[in-house]
Amino acid sequence: MANTIENDNNQPAPAQTPVTQATAAPETAEEAKQRTTQSTIDHAQLLLDQDAAIAGKIDAGATLDDAIDASDPEGHSEQVQMRVAKRALMLKEGIQPYPVTLDVTATIPEVRAKYDGKLEAGDETEDVVGIAGRVMFLRNTGGLCFVQLAAGDGTTIQGMVSKKEVGPDSLKQFKQLVDLGDHLYVRGRVISSKTGELSVFATEWRIAAKALQPLPALHKELNEDTRTRKPYIGMIADPKIRDMVRNRSKAVSSLRHTFESHDFLEVETPMLQTIHGGAAARPFTTHMNAFDLDLYLRIAPELFLKRCLVGGIERVFEINRDFRNEGVDATHAPEFTMVEAYQAYGNYDTIAALTKELIQTTAMDVFGSHKVTLLDGTEYDFGGEWKQISMYESLSEALGEEITPETPQEHLAQLADKLDVERDEVENRGKLVEHLWEHFYEDKLYEPTFVRDFPVETSPLVKGHRSKPGVVEKWDLYVRGFELATGYSELNDPVVQRERFLDQAKDSLAGDEEAGDIDEDFLEALGVGMPPAGGMGMGIDRLLIAMTGATIRETITFPLVKPLR
Repeated sequence: MANTIENDNNQPAPAQTPVTQATAAPETAEEAKQRTTQSTIDHAQLLLDQDAAIAGKIDAGATLDDAIDASDPEGHSEQVQMRVAKRALMLKEGIQPYPVTLDVTATIPEVRAKYDGKLEAGDETEDVVGIAGRVMFLRNTGGLCFVQLAAGDGTTIQGMVSKKEVGPDSLKQFKQLVDLGDHLYVRGRVISSKTGELSVFATEWRIAAKALQPLPALHKELNEDTRTRKPYIGMIADPKIRDMVRNRSKAVSSLRHTFESHDFLEVETPMLQTIHGGAAARPFTTHMNAFDLDLYLRIAPELFLKRCLVGGIERVFEINRDFRNEGVDATHAPEFTMVEAYQAYGNYDTIAALTKELIQTTAMDVFGSHKVTLLDGTEYDFGGEWKQISMYESLSEALGEEITPETPQEHLAQLADKLDVERDEVENRGKLVEHLWEHFYEDKLYEPTFVRDFPVETSPLVKGHRSKPGVVEKWDLYVRGFELATGYSELNDPVVQRERFLDQAKDSLAGDEEAGDIDEDFLEALGVGMPPAGGMGMGIDRLLIAMTGATIRETITFPLVKPLR
């Protein structure tokens, strides 16, 4: 018989309850946010403490080498610590590592433009200039130091710092304090070195901004992570990235100039909206505390620009930031820049002509020709006349049977299944027609091509075709196998617009996350009277993709990337 444990009164002890491990409550979103914030604060404090320790050692008389301690893997790297120590030494000696102003009298490109090709090797001038740039190369041995300074556009010039000209103490300080990546000011005469290098022979130098982070190896190509996470490094080290930023600016300037030449007025419309509309896309949402109101980030400016037409601004455009909570690939980004324009008394034919002019003029203004050279070395021609095809006619040709707006949805679905074409959860005839067309053509239209006359079901803001029932006057412009721009004859009948909005709202209720809602405020504005108009939209990022062969990430100066910590 098993032993029975008894208590002091010889009574059987109560049954033992098994001890179980308490289950911790899952971390809430707010707790996770606080934990992340605290971790960031702790790390920042650690680095500040290390900076203070280095400065304390320098103030106590330590050498640069003795001031650093590379034993803490969580702190600054050894290279950064050395630069922090140099900053501390400058402050100790009364030298401002980040001066407010310097006597810059000329830019590096200006000096180059004035003297390039005009001085023989060894020639000296009496012209004194004060220039500044980033240190990209440094040779600081002996009594004559050489430094290559670069302007923001990549133009370089040599600085020469000699013991004879600046004195032994200043030269020693130059060797001790100046690093690659620093911004450096040099004042002196313009000369040509013995090897024929245009130079400034310094009588004075100062650090304009001390760089604490070292530059990557400039002779190696930057990796993808550095290019996307630290685009400022790319601008310094990679001329392709630097050129993309400048070419993007030129492209936007060109677009504005073309619009202005046609008497278009530029406006700004809301980025926070109570109803998302103007495109079929899944929106980002946010909340406004002051009004206790849920809002959408703009997916397109269309409905507000059309309100401008109602108000009498008959030619209007906007270069705008838009946000779509969708996939990311070589031609799609969640945040992007788009231009939209509307012209009263125009239509999809006139707006196509304007779009062509915008693109061709941009190519000329940015690259000097309608023929552009892509990153892979191939040429692409935006010149001449552009091809036009009908969506329904081209689809009929590809399928070998006639497809019309009256083709039954069931038959279209059967064709899609047979061809293994992707289908939407909430679909209609128009969506199936577009998916089938994309299957045959989307990535195959290499030369500039206007694809015209779309299904009415997928184009709720477009006017019905003048002679083709079930079709709307819409085109998409395809370039190098992707959609670059779209254009409409704009719907301005408020009754038909309400019908289209109602169909979209029903699709939204059925689960279509890209379908819009009924915008009664816009319908009221439309009821005041909007003139017949043509409208267009084009992604600025995609325009740069088309003209350079880059990916969308490479055209956006600061692309969104997932944080590492």
